[in-house]
Amino acid sequence: MFIHWKKRELDLNIVYYGPALSGKTTNLEQIHARSKAGARSELFTLNTHEDRTIFFDFMQLEMGQVAGLTPKFGLYTVPGQVYYESTREAVLRRADALVFVADSQASRMEDNLAAWADMQQQLTRMQRPLKTMPLVVQFNKRDLPDALPVTDLAQALRLGKVPTFEAVAVRGEGVPETLQGAMRMLLIYVQYKLKAQGA
Repeated sequence: MFIHWKKRELDLNIVYYGPALSGKTTNLEQIHARSKAGARSELFTLNTHEDRTIFFDFMQLEMGQVAGLTPKFGLYTVPGQVYYESTREAVLRRADALVFVADSQASRMEDNLAAWADMQQQLTRMQRPLKTMPLVVQFNKRDLPDALPVTDLAQALRLGKVPTFEAVAVRGEGVPETLQGAMRMLLIYVQYKLKAQGA
């Protein structure tokens, strides 16, 4: 979180995290396509020869006001491939809130668990425990025949009371609801922090 007091702007970053090919980039593409041109920036994507995101997607959305400040949300994704760990860490350091995108397919459960554990380990190294951050989880690819029940996915990830959303990101289903859930949690968290700081 960064406040431009002169401009009365509040910079907030939401990072989409999850295993490779779980639908993180698709989420941002759908959000970008459905947002009004005046309320968003361009969508930047860096790809490898394999056509997978290796650094981040970034888009700024402007919305309403919080405590007299105009919030500007930067949306990022991290690369899911194991060999991009340092890149994931660099992007994760910017996060004010997290959206974990899980692949609902039974065949991807181990990948979900590995990405979840990696996210927690990196946050712990940064001295930012997961329980202290606004977090929502999206169960993507709900339309596929081998999609596990949501209860099984939530239990495997030990989510407890973390808000969850079902999605079919390629069709845009559940994408805006996931983002709105993350924004809502983040704004509540920010209002609490600003109040605590006497802002």
